[in-house]
Amino acid sequence: MTADKPHLTHDHIRELLTAMIRVRHFEDKCAELYTQEKIRGFLHLYDGEEAVASGVIPRLGPEDRVVATYREHGHALVRGVPMERVMAEMYGKATGASGGRGGSMHIFDAERNFYGGNAIVGGGLPLAVGLALRDRMMGAPNVTACFFGEGAVAEGEFHESMNLAQLWSLPVLFVCENNGYAMGSALARTEAETDIRRKAAAYGTVTEQVDGMDVVAVEAATRRALAAIRETGKPYFLECLTYRFRAHSMFDAQLYRDKDEVAAWREKGPIVRFQSWLYKSGLMHPEEVAQIEADVEDEIAAAVAYAEASEWEPLETLTRHVMAEDRPAPPAPPEPSAETVEMTYREAVKQGIRDAMSRDERVFLMGEDVGAYGGCYAVSKGLMDEFGEDRIRDTPLSESGFTGAGIGAAAAGMRPIVEVMTVNFSLLALDQIMNTAATIRHMSGGQFGAPVVIRLATGAGKQLAAQHSHSLEGWYAHIPGLRILAPATLEDARGMLWTAIEDPDPVLIFENVMLYNMTGQIAVNAGPVDIDKAAIRRAGKDVSLITYGGSLWKTLEAAEALTGEGIEAEVIDLRSLRPLDDETIMASLARTRRAVIVDEGWRSGSLSAEIAARIGEKSFWHLDAPVGRVCSAEVPIPYPKHLEDAAIPQVPAIVAAVKSTLGKG
Repeated sequence: MTADKPHLTHDHIRELLTAMIRVRHFEDKCAELYTQEKIRGFLHLYDGEEAVASGVIPRLGPEDRVVATYREHGHALVRGVPMERVMAEMYGKATGASGGRGGSMHIFDAERNFYGGNAIVGGGLPLAVGLALRDRMMGAPNVTACFFGEGAVAEGEFHESMNLAQLWSLPVLFVCENNGYAMGSALARTEAETDIRRKAAAYGTVTEQVDGMDVVAVEAATRRALAAIRETGKPYFLECLTYRFRAHSMFDAQLYRDKDEVAAWREKGPIVRFQSWLYKSGLMHPEEVAQIEADVEDEIAAAVAYAEASEWEPLETLTRHVMAEDRPAPPAPPEPSAETVEMTYREAVKQGIRDAMSRDERVFLMGEDVGAYGGCYAVSKGLMDEFGEDRIRDTPLSESGFTGAGIGAAAAGMRPIVEVMTVNFSLLALDQIMNTAATIRHMSGGQFGAPVVIRLATGAGKQLAAQHSHSLEGWYAHIPGLRILAPATLEDARGMLWTAIEDPDPVLIFENVMLYNMTGQIAVNAGPVDIDKAAIRRAGKDVSLITYGGSLWKTLEAAEALTGEGIEAEVIDLRSLRPLDDETIMASLARTRRAVIVDEGWRSGSLSAEIAARIGEKSFWHLDAPVGRVCSAEVPIPYPKHLEDAAIPQVPAIVAAVKSTLGKG
């Protein structure tokens, strides 16, 4: 057969028809089981769109990758995920494809390079870009097929992903399953431009539109697309015009379309159409089709029996698959050299990046202006000349797109360092950080992880006003599945990155902007540091001062000032904000019996509130006074210097809080 033309032997037409019938009958059974409350949550059926998965996925090789949507049961079945494991996942049983952790919308299978469904519209697009980026950087001849509906083209992640894939010549097959409705809104109601291909073509990507109800046409188009991708290495956009016969989900009453419209489409559905052509052409007879259907029904019955008989995951393992279970032991710190060198915090971070990139070819840095410009805070200045544009990778202004790409590359085995210029910009990537990086291990039942390091500049003090002076690390410390670090010393600025790169889970490193110019002496052999434990930076017996990041040095200054009044304060540098090192905190309180927490975050709902609550739960009977807190004022950070200084923790406020806690205020 030619590269772009299917050879319709009897075996091949039987394969195509069987694939579609398996998906259709499986979906019908799932709808029935949903009404029986055996399957719960959202259930989005693929009924009517079977020709797309059946025409595309079998043409992929075993090393190629698949990223699907929340309507992914058909994709999973055609990819070869065993039906009994798909059904058990729909039930939420421990034997499911994702161990029961993902359910209907999150079916994963690492063995088959099936990177799962995604409940977030368009959320899989940056992931696919990252998977393809890994293959491009490692010279692997793989293609990543990414499925999404036409509703996703309104999302920023679609445009960011299309731009990145074309800009970087990434081998992605974008498959738009255009079923005419984004949930309950027809395309013309939601898109100013209803020709989806034109949106993709605007990025210079080769596009093709195909009848998604014709499985042979879909296969032929897929062959052309894959041949082009493998020849050029560039992305290809395939729009499949299809239709879903059932509701958006089983909750949907379908008030937005009438029954006659659905009935008309059913008459030209992919199975009816292909089967009728086979009969008319004499390529297959009703008896053979009846046998295929009977075999499929037997397979479905066996899958249901398997799911029914399978065990639920025991409550004892509730907290599994949040973080990796095989995390490497903390590195042994090197014996400090007597020889030291003067260095800025900025340079220490750069040395950490250089160390990581020199040790491991899988490590690369990407973000806005990290290359030719040298980084917003000059952290990466000169690294592009040293390591090249492929590994010091400038990105467009597309935080969600390039952060998601970093997550995808990490899921495929790379060790990316993603720089987000300022912490407030990370809110544009919050979807990818929270809904993919923090959850992919859990949703996949431990099959996939995202060992990505995300660096963020945080904090106030540079008169950057309300939109560039946030301290949001406490927000991120709320999210299970992430590690949150706040290096305050030169040793941590250099060594935390080393350890974080080797961590199997996503690590966010918050670098306070007021520290970049800080200068100090550091051992010439400074290396990796533990990223789990807090550090006692100053011993004391009267009160425990608990802080992190840029506030550490103010807190140490306050502790020094307090000695003049006969108060010896112990200063704890948290270093890790998730997980918190409760042991060090509580041990300190057992000695001092009083605590003041210094946190640059806003007081309400802050990290300091969490620490205070833990102290109350674990050390209440040790306390001789209520826990004190020094936080930022409940106001957007002002621009004028005197107001900015007044809004964030300062030495006098820390001193006053300590004296109040000791009854000396």
